[in-house]
Amino acid sequence: MAAAGIVVIFDFDKTIIDCDSDNWVVDELGATELFNQLLPTMPWNSLMDRMMKELHSQGIRIEDIATVLKRSPIHPRIIEAIKSAHALGCDLKIVSDANTFFIETILEHHGLKECFSEINTNPGFVDEQGRLRIFPHHDFTKSSHGCQHSSCPPNMCKGIVIERIQASLSMEDQKKTIIYLGDGLGDFCPTLKLGDGDYVMPRKGFPVWDLICNKRKLVNAEICEWSDGEEFENVLFHLISRIISIDRKNTSAKMGQLYSVDCKLETMPLPVATGHEAFPQALSVLH
Repeated sequence: MAAAGIVVIFDFDKTIIDCDSDNWVVDELGATELFNQLLPTMPWNSLMDRMMKELHSQGIRIEDIATVLKRSPIHPRIIEAIKSAHALGCDLKIVSDANTFFIETILEHHGLKECFSEINTNPGFVDEQGRLRIFPHHDFTKSSHGCQHSSCPPNMCKGIVIERIQASLSMEDQKKTIIYLGDGLGDFCPTLKLGDGDYVMPRKGFPVWDLICNKRKLVNAEICEWSDGEEFENVLFHLISRIISIDRKNTSAKMGQLYSVDCKLETMPLPVATGHEAFPQALSVLH
């Protein structure tokens, strides 16, 4: 397919959807006050797990949480951009500090789940009691993920995830170009893992944009900002078109080189045959 050499990696909150999914659920279900009271006392993932317990104890069902998630704001052009990029053959992935249940519920609602080859996020699942449980992507209570960047939360270093993806891509025959889209502080570390020929799309006016502007010399990828759903779509497809064009030119150049070699071979004078000595004899194969 046209864009088979392109890997597009998305953050989720405030990138694909236009809100923070954790805050959205808490606010929509009327638990903001309790959330704010508990916030200084425990890590974010533990707090979200506790909030789900509190909500369930108040009679909130998993279906109620799903209904709220399906109302989360998402720009229609972003929906179309994801579907179109997938149809072109781009490999789409998510690296997010949200959770599996929130992300998959929203993607399924908009017909987008099948567009993504992988989702890297905090585990979120419904247990035997029908309660939503949320756990950290990396269990920081047992060990540190090892990243020293202050912009990475203890439960997830997106840069480490990107390095794993890059290692997997390096095993493939075709060279891949990465486009990374994000908005938050946690999206800065993965931006630093991108190389020349890759692209980063930070959301303008959001924390990762400010960090990139202040530390632009650390970023090797080409920076292409966006601010809303329309720019998300326009910038993404401008980059996809550019990468496809570059790939085609490189392929044409390689084919041209091969053609030149073929022509040289055709015009090279053959040695004068003297009996059987003109060409080396084929080796016999023992059966």
